[in-house]
Amino acid sequence: MRIEGVGAGPAGLWFAISAKRCDPSHEITLHERRAPSTTYGWGIVYWDDLLDGVRRIDSATAQALRTNSRKWAGQRVCVRDRRPVHLGGTGYGLSRQRLIDVLARRASELGVRIEHESDVVDAADLTNADLVVLADGAHSRQRRRREQTFGSIEWTGTNKYLWLGSTKTFPDFTFAFEATPAGWIWLHAYPFAAAASTVIVECREGTWRGLGFDSMTSEACVQELSRIFARHLDGHRIELSADDTAAGHWATFTTVRNERWHAGNLVLVGDSAHTAHFSIGSGTRMAFEDAAALARSLKGCRPADLTDALQRYQDERRPAVLNLQRDAATSAAWFEDVDRHMRLPPLEFGYALRMRRESAPGSPLHHALHRVTQWRVGRTARRSVTVIRRAVATRRR
Repeated sequence: MRIEGVGAGPAGLWFAISAKRCDPSHEITLHERRAPSTTYGWGIVYWDDLLDGVRRIDSATAQALRTNSRKWAGQRVCVRDRRPVHLGGTGYGLSRQRLIDVLARRASELGVRIEHESDVVDAADLTNADLVVLADGAHSRQRRRREQTFGSIEWTGTNKYLWLGSTKTFPDFTFAFEATPAGWIWLHAYPFAAAASTVIVECREGTWRGLGFDSMTSEACVQELSRIFARHLDGHRIELSADDTAAGHWATFTTVRNERWHAGNLVLVGDSAHTAHFSIGSGTRMAFEDAAALARSLKGCRPADLTDALQRYQDERRPAVLNLQRDAATSAAWFEDVDRHMRLPPLEFGYALRMRRESAPGSPLHHALHRVTQWRVGRTARRSVTVIRRAVATRRR
C-alpha cells in the first residue's frame, strides 16, 4: 500500500515504524514542514507501559529510547518552604529532540522516506497515496479544514500555562506551589537529561493577570518566574527554548475530540485526533498506541479493504482515548480549583493531588501507605517492592 503522512513527529514516525514492522511491503513517505533535527519544546515524560508497547513491536526502538532516557523515581509535592510530601511512582524523561532523532533514524533504516521542509497545504493534493495519515498535531490544519467531516470539537480550560525548561536536574517529578499577592502559582517539573528539566508553570487566569504576565515580554516573564520559584531551583534559572517560535507564549489548554477518525482515505492519529491535559502525562503514550493500532489494522490490507481497516482502528482506539480524556478533564479541574485544596494540611493536600483522577477516595490502606511513604525507610521499602514487581513483569513479557 502507498501511504503518505502529514507530520513527522512522534505519532507519524512511530506509525511508519510500526507499519513497516507489521507489513514491510508498505511504501511510506512522511512530509514534515520543519527542517531536519528541529522540533519544539523540551522533554517529554512517559512510563513503562509506553516502553512495553514499543518493545512488542520493535525492540531496537525500545532499547534506543530507554538508553536515551533519564529515569526518575518518586514524585514530591512542595508547598512554599514546608517539608515536601512524597508520592510514589517511577517514570522516564526524554528530550523531545532526541525522541524525534531516534524515531527518524529507525524509520529510515526500515525504508521510510522522510521529506523535510515539505509543507502540505491540503492533504487532498497527495493524489498518489492509497492512504494519507494526518499526524500534524493538536492544531492540525488538515483536520480543521474538515471539521464537519470528522465531527471535530475543541474546547479550552481556564488555567494559564507556560512550557519552559531549566538547567536544574530535578531529582524526581516535582510539583511546587508558591503563594503570590495575586494567588497561587505552581510548576510541574521533571528531568529528561543531565542538567536539563522540563518546567511547566500553571496558574489561574486571575493570578496570571494580577502578576502582570499578560503584558510582560517573554524575557521579563521568565525572570519573574525564576524569582518566584527560586527556592526550588537551587540557583538555576527557568529558561525559554531557543528553537521554539511559540516560546514564552502563555496558553490555555485545548482539548481536541473527533467523532470520526477517518474519512475516505484520510485518517487521524495522535494529537490531531485527540488531546488530553498535560497534567496526566499521557500525550506521547496515546500517540504511540494510536500509531501501533493503525499499523496492525493495515497489515495485509488492500486499497479496496481500507474503509473496514480504518473503522477497526477507530473502534479499538476511540473508547480508550475517551476514558483517558475523562481522567484528564478530572485532573485539569482539580488544578483549576487549587485554591480550595490549599486549605488542606500539607500531607492531605499531597494525597488529594495524588488521587485527583479517582472518582472515589482511596481506601484506608492506601492512605496509610501514603503516610508511611513520608519516611525514608517507607519510601525505600516501597521502591524496592516496585523494582521487584517491574522485574517480574519484565521477565513475564
